Amino acid sequence: MRIRINARNRGFQYEAAPGETVLYAGLATGIELPYECATGTCGTCKAKLIEGSVRDAWPEAPGRKFVKSAQGECLLCQCVAEGDVTLEVAKFVQSTEPGACPVAAGAGVLRRPKLLTHDVMAFDVEFEQARDFEAGQFMVLAAPGVPGYRAYSMVNYERAPRRLAFVAKKKPGGGFSEWLFGEASDGAALRVFGPLGKATFRPGITNNLACIAGGSGIAGMMSILERAVGEGHFESHDGWLFFGVRRLADAFFLEELTALRERAPRLAITVALSDEPVPAEEAGRWPQLAFEQGFVHEVARRALQGRYQNIRAYVAGPPPAVDAALRLLLLEGKLTADHIRYDKFS
Repeated sequence: MRIRINARNRGFQYEAAPGETVLYAGLATGIELPYECATGTCGTCKAKLIEGSVRDAWPEAPGRKFVKSAQGECLLCQCVAEGDVTLEVAKFVQSTEPGACPVAAGAGVLRRPKLLTHDVMAFDVEFEQARDFEAGQFMVLAAPGVPGYRAYSMVNYERAPRRLAFVAKKKPGGGFSEWLFGEASDGAALRVFGPLGKATFRPGITNNLACIAGGSGIAGMMSILERAVGEGHFESHDGWLFFGVRRLADAFFLEELTALRERAPRLAITVALSDEPVPAEEAGRWPQLAFEQGFVHEVARRALQGRYQNIRAYVAGPPPAVDAALRLLLLEGKLTADHIRYDKFS
């Protein structure tokens, strides 16, 4: 099927395979259509159907509350063309930058699911061929029998790996997480699309780094910091990571964070506990890390006061945590939008 997209700045044409969503076909062709979650949750990829007809691949997608179906609006990440179609996007659209990691659909195999806390699971996805990505990007994954895709950031960083590492938080009613924490087993087949996202780190950035992560949002930060440390970024720049959880028992990756801190002394790492005072004896087990009580954006506010000059900030986590961190960075830190990177999956 031929897809025509009328954007604010120009028009695009590309082909979509039967059953392929308009968004995924465009991204795989090298067209930067608008999206954030790419899974039917956020509504960012809203478009208006001008000609032709489309099928809604997931009528129950949460992001449908942002569209007016009676006026021909749809979500590009969920609509499948039933023939040649023309859609209108009320945003500027560009072609993918040269040298960007290729975006593609594929199949993977679940490997080594392991509980990190009572409600956080680590797991790998293994591929037959290497899947290149930038530090901070994410993939969307679909499980057998579960409608729709779910976005997860890569934890690891290396060039052209065949195995990607992820963490997932258990969410009641969340199809993928309930499958993962329930019937999933090593060797299960997954559908995969990506890599996606623009909250990335590449060598050559001349800024100090401030990373604010809530809960499983730490995943993409681990990838960013792994690359930054490996590239020697903190030999000439400062860095801060603020990792927010409710209680110390909810924290994970403390050994990995300690190892990053030992390799990069100019990287300060603070674990923020929102629901309990810092247990001195337990915190003492991690001398390379700092622990403070408070919401993660509050802890970041205290540490970054007077230090916002020449900062690039990365933010990830649940929507309330992301929103609070963005308000801090924009209103108090006076950072401009081009110095803030975040992916909001919900």
